[in-house]
Amino acid sequence: MKIIMLGAPGAGKGTQAKKIAAKYQIPHISTGDIFRANIKNGTELGKQAKTYMDQGLLVPDELVVNLVVDRVNQEDCKNGYVLDGFPRTIPQAEALDRALEALGQKVDYAINVEVPDENIVNRMSGRRACVGCGATYHVEYAPTKVENVCDVCGADLILREDDQPETVLKRLGVYHEQTQPLIQYYTEKHVLKEVDGTVDMEAVFAVIVEILGA
Repeated sequence: MKIIMLGAPGAGKGTQAKKIAAKYQIPHISTGDIFRANIKNGTELGKQAKTYMDQGLLVPDELVVNLVVDRVNQEDCKNGYVLDGFPRTIPQAEALDRALEALGQKVDYAINVEVPDENIVNRMSGRRACVGCGATYHVEYAPTKVENVCDVCGADLILREDDQPETVLKRLGVYHEQTQPLIQYYTEKHVLKEVDGTVDMEAVFAVIVEILGA
């Protein structure tokens, strides 16, 4: 079962990917984790990726695809995997399809967690992070006992730069331009499944389990 998670930043696709991985005993693979592991282990692909990252450059698509394919070829992926955060663009999706085809594989499901922009801005701008221990909260969904004071260590809470409404809107703009076209791409491949990400996290997961047929 080879699954790709789609959705805007803040839609909750990472949370759902982890839940899928736990239930079906398959690896949850994010490109960030792959980069870190390869760089830490000093692999040839890791060294190439680090060259770009050290210069503040984007890692080229071909290299990202090679890193992903190298990861999905590992023994723990023989029963499937959940890809989270990749592909981000049509060229990446096409390159991934070609690489998988060469291995006699294909994507089984592309699950799009659909959440309107307005909900995402509200959801992310309500996040708060502790400056002391890094614990995270939400003013509406997971508030602290005392406003703006961490339950764990008593330090102050902040709204991170990434969660500022203006930053969130910029990230959503990039998503709509670069990543949203993948919805049409996977629709044409007959593997796209849409789920409503505005409902409770467990309700979203129940729908995904129904889609995956287990």
